[in-house]
Amino acid sequence: MDISPAEISGILKSQIENFGVEAEVSDVGQVLSVGDGIARIYGLDSVQAGEMVEFDGGIKGMALNLESDNVGVVIFGDDRSIKEGDTVKRLDEIVAAPVGKGLLGRVVNPLGEPIDGKGPLTDVAERARVDVKAPGIIPRKSVHEPMMTGIKAIDAMIPVGRGQRELVIGDRQTGKTAVCIDTILNQKPTNDAAKSESEKLFCVYVAIGQKRSTVAQVVKTLEERGALDYTIVVSATASEPAPLQYLAPFTGCAMGEWFRDNGMHALIIYDDLSKQAVAYRQMSLLLRRPPGREAYPGDVFYLHSRLLERAAKMGDAAGNGSLTALPIIETQANDVSAYIPTNVIS
Repeated sequence: MDISPAEISGILKSQIENFGVEAEVSDVGQVLSVGDGIARIYGLDSVQAGEMVEFDGGIKGMALNLESDNVGVVIFGDDRSIKEGDTVKRLDEIVAAPVGKGLLGRVVNPLGEPIDGKGPLTDVAERARVDVKAPGIIPRKSVHEPMMTGIKAIDAMIPVGRGQRELVIGDRQTGKTAVCIDTILNQKPTNDAAKSESEKLFCVYVAIGQKRSTVAQVVKTLEERGALDYTIVVSATASEPAPLQYLAPFTGCAMGEWFRDNGMHALIIYDDLSKQAVAYRQMSLLLRRPPGREAYPGDVFYLHSRLLERAAKMGDAAGNGSLTALPIIETQANDVSAYIPTNVIS
């Protein structure tokens, strides 16, 4: 069998021409220490505050503390599979969650992953950053349309407007969640009779630090009454790590904002923000941030103010949408002058 040199050179030439250099360059670091949902990372010199990082096992985290010699990362998942010396890589994206109508009727975790066993999400082409700046003064409009709760005492005495923030505060077992769930259920007749999407009120229920059985009961009630069709449930239960409980309200808010920014109306319920503050306190103390009153960090007021400012009624130029917020705060022994209640009230 004789092969001509021209043939060999032709084969080599075609091989060289079709050779693709698929090299992926990523900024990586090493785990110095890990525990209690917090990892200290050496390296990642160019990481941004609030940026997502990924550990060896596919577990995600968020860079929160940028120090001179290491990076403090909060872990969104079980930290027991992460070891000292593991590599961590940047994902070049700020924490984001899926948004859109495909989430209606679903139960998701704070990363936007479905946890209801109904398969993957569909019709969610977009992803939105979970922690964005609230709308300024110019695109807003004053609150002028009522948001009917369906509870006569509230609608007659202290009506809530679309785009408003109304605090639901009280001790445990005083019916705070019941009032909010009733509000979601009472939207069904209006939504069924609505001729267009802009006449409906879509609902987002964020469960923070609650028992799984309680969340399951709420979802069952919504499903039985036909209210789950226009509701998204974001759940970070008591057994989830503190970073996920901290993230849940921001994820829910991003989902509600999608309706607001597309000329529709949404209602978001945070149940409850006291538990989010406790989770944030835990994270901050583990990251060695200086504690303030009641051991909460100094920016716990900003944590809640930046979240609640995102509930707004938009003007004509911005599509006339709205996001109404009903934050829940649990008091201890009816003390509304404690630190977190006064923060949220103001």
